[in-house]
Amino acid sequence: MIILKSRREIERIKAASRIVAEVLEGLRSLVVPGISTYDLDRYAADAAHKRNARCAFRGYNKYPNSLCCSPNDQVVHGLANKSQLKSGDIISLDFGVIFDDYYGDAAITLAVGEISAEARRLIAVTEESLYAAIKKAVPGNRLGDISSAVQEYVEGRGYSVVRDFVGHGIGKSLHEEPQIPNYGTPNKGIKLKSGMVLAIEPMINEKLHDVKVLSDNWTVVTCDGGLSAHFEHTVAITDNGPEILTQLC
Repeated sequence: MIILKSRREIERIKAASRIVAEVLEGLRSLVVPGISTYDLDRYAADAAHKRNARCAFRGYNKYPNSLCCSPNDQVVHGLANKSQLKSGDIISLDFGVIFDDYYGDAAITLAVGEISAEARRLIAVTEESLYAAIKKAVPGNRLGDISSAVQEYVEGRGYSVVRDFVGHGIGKSLHEEPQIPNYGTPNKGIKLKSGMVLAIEPMINEKLHDVKVLSDNWTVVTCDGGLSAHFEHTVAITDNGPEILTQLC
């Protein structure tokens, strides 16, 4: 069942989402060669605690960390460890909190030091595909308009869309209906309505879309070893257009 949110509920999701945005912004300056994902995880946990928020991912289905740290060929759900990042790596950081009983959720992919032009282009195209999708999050459109916007943008630039993991509704639960694939057909699927709040999150691979889960039962990687990038915003559908809740301005 899709739960439509009142303006008051959207404001509460927005408060949680702003904390997520602030923590991710703080992480940007920390992602340098020599830092470990363990250190990034600790920063995120401490920053959330200072804002009186709880980390949404820690303990969720027994996930052990506060921050999903997924470098290079890791797609999502990477586990923090004490291995140091090095120049040339890329890393996606996915973070969520619970604040005042509501969730916020967002992800970014960052360069570690100097990265290749190919890696930089993958990051840029993935982020751009997110905003192409957000433009479609308006009342009267259909879910397939969001999904197909990602697919068309990405595949038109030579990349592939991960199909095994999707975006989702969000509110008093981290994962609500509807599921939001990053591929689909325009004008298909449920009709979008004001009051829906969606976590839209393109996960884009440099090469083929095939992925697998490692033996830790969490870390998802590309099957061919190609790079992967991930961006996400929590977005409210309103009569005035899409409202991005996980941004600072």
